[in-house]
Amino acid sequence: MIMLWATFSLAQNFTHVKPTPQQIAWQDLEIGAIIHFGPNTFMDREWGDGTADPSVFNPSSVDPEQWMRAAKSAGVKYVVFVAKHHDGFCLWPTAKSQYSIKSSPWKAGQGDLVRDVAAAARKYGLKFGVYLSPWDRHEPSYQDSAAYDGYYLAQLNELVATYGELVEFWLDGAGSAGHVYDFDRYVDNLRVYQPNTLIFADAALLKYGDIRWVGNEDGGTPEENWNVLDLRGYLRYRPAEADTPLRKNHWFWHPHDENSLKSVGELMDIYHQTVGRGAQLMIGLAPDDRGLLPDADVSRLKEFGEAVNSIYAPEKNLAARATNASAYHAALDSDPDTMWSAPERSHSATIDLVFAHPISFDRALTMEWLVDGQKVQKYAIQVVVGAKWKTVCSGTTIGHKKIDLFPRISTQHVRLNLLSASGTARIREFQLFDGTRTSAR
Repeated sequence: MIMLWATFSLAQNFTHVKPTPQQIAWQDLEIGAIIHFGPNTFMDREWGDGTADPSVFNPSSVDPEQWMRAAKSAGVKYVVFVAKHHDGFCLWPTAKSQYSIKSSPWKAGQGDLVRDVAAAARKYGLKFGVYLSPWDRHEPSYQDSAAYDGYYLAQLNELVATYGELVEFWLDGAGSAGHVYDFDRYVDNLRVYQPNTLIFADAALLKYGDIRWVGNEDGGTPEENWNVLDLRGYLRYRPAEADTPLRKNHWFWHPHDENSLKSVGELMDIYHQTVGRGAQLMIGLAPDDRGLLPDADVSRLKEFGEAVNSIYAPEKNLAARATNASAYHAALDSDPDTMWSAPERSHSATIDLVFAHPISFDRALTMEWLVDGQKVQKYAIQVVVGAKWKTVCSGTTIGHKKIDLFPRISTQHVRLNLLSASGTARIREFQLFDGTRTSAR
């Protein structure tokens, strides 16, 4: 028994916790979208109280394929559809309640938006997931925790058994103060039908989720971002997802709301503070009362995607021009399926690049190979100025991806200096870009 306990304790070392293949694949998606649409859309509300008549839901031109085209133009790789928000109105014809689209005039009550959105996502090569709000302000059984558990579980089973593979199942605890949910049963049933689905939840709500909420809705992630979470000694690999709406403070569409649309500059700042700090960016999209994303939103998503690509497209990677690139090829090739490894059992290493002519750049993109867990604890990016090394930026964690911004500099000698690692550091990518030149065009 003592030997078994010792083995378990070693396995729970913070730096030894590893991600699942599903988590690694999910992190590679990098940008998602969560879509809010329902009675709130037609009532100028963010949170419905569960009393809206189903007749208010009657969009004239619902086109989930338009949503997916717009999302894809922004670089979105997966979508989560809000199948039921806090008002309890269901966007699929659930057998558990009449409070759903089957009681609405839309498609004479014969529609199924979850089915339509899932089909549109897959048509455009996007992964699909759902959000089923635990808080339900319409369902009478909500007042009885045990009875409501049965209700919620039945609806969960409808979603996870009917609409194909789900990349993510969203949970949150909004409005649930004092209510007790049987999350163990929810997760057990989810796993029967969807063993590969990742569960998103606030760490305080569900300690054994697969993804964690970053802690705000502004698109901000701390510079130091460890993927392993310690909950009173319970260690789990839980990368962060940072959700933020395309329109400031609004998850649902509202009329006369043109000034709330975030600018391309604001979206780029958010990108650097989420994807650029090893977190997932989840952009909130809101179809209007026609059932379409507004033209301004469609244009802004496209502009954002173009802005990211104009800087970070593989052909813009200056590091690949190094005269000694072959020595570090797997870290410079813009192929995340390859990686460069430091010497085995080392705790420090460098990627040292030399260029035939000076290059000018103002940012570095570094990706850590995480199959064996997150290892890098301290690093610096340094250049030779004159005859001396100069540190242009330094940090602690790298994780899935780290984008460091700094004043533009020219040099012929650059290195990624891995100063401290808990084990052998492995780097998927080390790239250099000149965003200043791109922005000036």
